[in-house]
Amino acid sequence: MGDSYIILKTTALKNGSFRHDIHYWLGKDTSQDEAGTSAILTVELDAALGGRAVQYRELQGNETEKFLSYFRPCIMPQSGGVASGFNHVEVNEQEHFTRLYMCRGKHVVHVKEVPFARSSLNHEDIFILDTKSKIFQFNGSNSCIQERAKALEVMQYIKDTFHEGKCEVAAVEDGKLMADAEAGEFWALFGGFAPLPKKSPSEDNGNERENVVKLLCINQGNAEQINFDSLVRELLESNKCYFLDCGAEMYVWMGRSTSLQERKGASEAAEKLLIDDSRTKSHVIKVIEGFETVMFKSKFVEWPPTPDLKLSSEDGRGKVAALLKSQGLDVKGLMKAAPVKEEPQPYIDCTGHLQVWRVNGSDKALLSTPDQSKFYTGDCYIFQYTYTGDDKEECLIGTWFGEKSVEVERASAMSLASKMVQSAKFQVVQARLYEGKEPIQFFVMFQSLQVFKGGLSSGYKNFIAENDIADDTYCEDGIALFRIQGSGSENMQALQVDAVASSLNSSYCYILHNGNTVFTWTGNLTTSLDHDLVERQLDVIKPDLPSRSQKEGRETDQFWEILGGKSKYTNQKLGREHESDPHLFACIISKGNIKVKEIHHFTQDDLVTEDVFVLDCHSDVFVWVGQEVDTKVKSQAMDIGEKFLVLDFLMEKLSRETPIFTVSEGSEPQFFTRFFTWDSAKSLMHGSSYQRKLAVLKGRAPPSLDKPKRRTSAFTGRSSGQDKSQRSRSMSTSPDRPRVRGRSPAFSVLTSAFENPSNTRNLSTPPPAVRKLFPKSGDQSKVSPKKSAISALTGSLIPKSVKGT
Repeated sequence: MGDSYIILKTTALKNGSFRHDIHYWLGKDTSQDEAGTSAILTVELDAALGGRAVQYRELQGNETEKFLSYFRPCIMPQSGGVASGFNHVEVNEQEHFTRLYMCRGKHVVHVKEVPFARSSLNHEDIFILDTKSKIFQFNGSNSCIQERAKALEVMQYIKDTFHEGKCEVAAVEDGKLMADAEAGEFWALFGGFAPLPKKSPSEDNGNERENVVKLLCINQGNAEQINFDSLVRELLESNKCYFLDCGAEMYVWMGRSTSLQERKGASEAAEKLLIDDSRTKSHVIKVIEGFETVMFKSKFVEWPPTPDLKLSSEDGRGKVAALLKSQGLDVKGLMKAAPVKEEPQPYIDCTGHLQVWRVNGSDKALLSTPDQSKFYTGDCYIFQYTYTGDDKEECLIGTWFGEKSVEVERASAMSLASKMVQSAKFQVVQARLYEGKEPIQFFVMFQSLQVFKGGLSSGYKNFIAENDIADDTYCEDGIALFRIQGSGSENMQALQVDAVASSLNSSYCYILHNGNTVFTWTGNLTTSLDHDLVERQLDVIKPDLPSRSQKEGRETDQFWEILGGKSKYTNQKLGREHESDPHLFACIISKGNIKVKEIHHFTQDDLVTEDVFVLDCHSDVFVWVGQEVDTKVKSQAMDIGEKFLVLDFLMEKLSRETPIFTVSEGSEPQFFTRFFTWDSAKSLMHGSSYQRKLAVLKGRAPPSLDKPKRRTSAFTGRSSGQDKSQRSRSMSTSPDRPRVRGRSPAFSVLTSAFENPSNTRNLSTPPPAVRKLFPKSGDQSKVSPKKSAISALTGSLIPKSVKGT
């Protein structure tokens, strides 16, 4: 409690860069000199790292949730301090004596030691009483289930850390008085039961008053207020430092053109301002121009896109690496982070059973097996895919909206699909997909997909008739041009585009037909895989007809004549949204609106059964719904995902057409669980989060839900005897003569990938090094050099007295 610490957290991002977060933690008994020195040293460390780190001021008892997430389940500072030039406090011996702790927080726990007295207890909070032989958790009657469950993690930590796991534990409910034996034992330690006083207004609530946002410019150590009508980015100049005072948080913004001395001066001025205004509990966050946090940007009316900054940080990173190396730490992999370049994996069995309906007005019509992979851009579709999961049958129900589909049929599709999900008691995954934004799972389910122009539904036909729009629905006897794309026989598409030369692209192959005249066109940048795909798609679009091969630059006049003449076209491959580093958010639903709160360094244990969470991967959004969530809220899961896209909390310009998956606890698919170190036994437990963790803490097996048996299409009536040979094709590769077709297994490579458990990925932040309530489910014995270097860098700056908590 009498020391200050600097903690560096370095995270390797998917784009190949590092994100640095520097926290300087001030114990409640730390000296003013140490506090000031810590603030200056963080600025110097940031400069050594290239001037891109976000710096946080952490005060004991009022730490940010991001800081606490590094030290789960909690930090419990010890009395005393380390002798230094500033501090000569003696460290107390580690003798056990009875302590009382107050715990607060649903996602991370703030632990505060309070006097061991009945007057410290109240009805709103949770308390842990640590005696030599037994640990008690007292749950205030007004505390919530999630906070009680989190406090149990603290009790487990105390038991393991201070009692070597060898003591009894007990839970005491406020209001049970002496009727419970453990409650009687608890109250006896306080001299007997007596009514608890009503909680006085919290110290924390004093800072919750509404504050007027102020902007101050730092000039030679003095803060000069800037008047503004609207807080806009243009108020900040690159050669100056500013304070953005938001009451509970104070931001220090440092322009890229400012000197190291000016940044130190701004840090000192911030500390002085807090002391002069007696605002000891305000958080101070320091940001560098170009590396502002989302919360900082959100304070402004509008924040323009941040340009890519060319920074020379290798020298600074080298200095830090050299410093750590001199201390005997392994820094291999620290100097450079290589971008993650990998093909997206489906994480779904591709040999399942597929059923597709076309939406027609307010009804749906089942498509035959040959037609279920032929979509029209003016129509909406509902699909159901059942496949083998881990010891049970998994099911995915989704909707696909064509680019030209009408709104009334989109609404019908969502309503019909939601009814299917509800009939399955929400124990399926639901997806909402738009044409052009489909995830890889969708393509693998269909394997060979064709998307035609126009539409066949009554809604589309009525729309074009009412608006006097020409019907361009695909006709196999007319002129049509298809772009062929995909990654293999289990993932290939033929997409009809405008039959003009400008639709061509050197990175793709195409099929062009005019009645029975068929051409294939091969771009100069295509591969042998692309050539194979175009042959396979010919079997679907124009079976049993010969085709004439056209190579880019050597086309015949007839080919250009069908396209209406030559024209310029691009050679750039069409880009798709890439998956970014995942972010987990807890959702609070109130009166139809949602508020979100980010969960930093998340693990599976953060998915609390009473709540709804959103996992944002940029390319996809997952809405996870716990078992204990109200049925009405469960039915609104897709709406929550839609509202999250509008909210765009990370300010990443999320498309309104981003794929949304809703996932129910106990039915999580692998393409969701891969973001965690996943233990399927946890999601199959029954009861509240508090009941589950209390059972584990007391050594009892928590109740579990029965794993659902493999279903035989319980909600659709689809026969399990589907001819799987319909889902794969092989053909002759000669383009100039009719091809002889046969049947061949199209999915052996992808299937073998699912049989190899080593392909499972974990992209989440490594779990913190504290004892868990549940056993680990993944093999973490292999650690990459990059992660080792990052751990070494972080570990070297966390003193033992903090790391042990």
